[in-house]
Amino acid sequence: MASSTEGVSGAVEAMHGLQLSNEDPYRSHMTGEGEKDTAWRHGGPPSYHVVNSLFEQTRTQEWCKGSLERVVQDLVKTWEMELSHKTKLEDFKTLHPQKFRFSVNGGPWLTGQETLKVGSYNALLQTKLEGEHGAYKASQETFESSHDVFRAAFPGGFAWEVLEVYPGPPTVAFKWRHWGVMEGPFKGHPPSHDTINSIGTCIAKVKVIRL
Repeated sequence: MASSTEGVSGAVEAMHGLQLSNEDPYRSHMTGEGEKDTAWRHGGPPSYHVVNSLFEQTRTQEWCKGSLERVVQDLVKTWEMELSHKTKLEDFKTLHPQKFRFSVNGGPWLTGQETLKVGSYNALLQTKLEGEHGAYKASQETFESSHDVFRAAFPGGFAWEVLEVYPGPPTVAFKWRHWGVMEGPFKGHPPSHDTINSIGTCIAKVKVIRL
């Protein structure tokens, strides 16, 4: 899977400076003065304790704080958190509401508002493949149903990590891994109890803010 993203913001000197929440070691912009008026999908900021445990126990890379790899990883985790749990694009801190756009595997570009409407799973899993390769049809899922499907299949969490980062900002290319243990059913398929791995790449154009 390959994705392209433009209009990502929030990097600082050497891409340091993401203000990680006291409640989460990998995601920022969940608590604090900057979030006092944030509209949360479920009434308040989420908890990532379950998936963080899976991540820490089974990741293949452990990046040092302040490294480009760690900052990219935390920035993407924060973007996913905002996309899944904030309901207004103007509350996002990881993207420019007017400039952000997103494309997967050479498919159509989605605006920030379109991406927010369909959700991360449906945006990332757009495909024209049929048969067994088209088991998940993003066009037939809603934001809510897509999250229900993956929460049911991966009750122990669906973790994400950066494997490699290539050029640095303002254009950042990186390789990633998304994984979880299939302990629940998925679209009529019974639990396999196997670790399911998805590997992909992304090219992101970011705005570097130097403080």
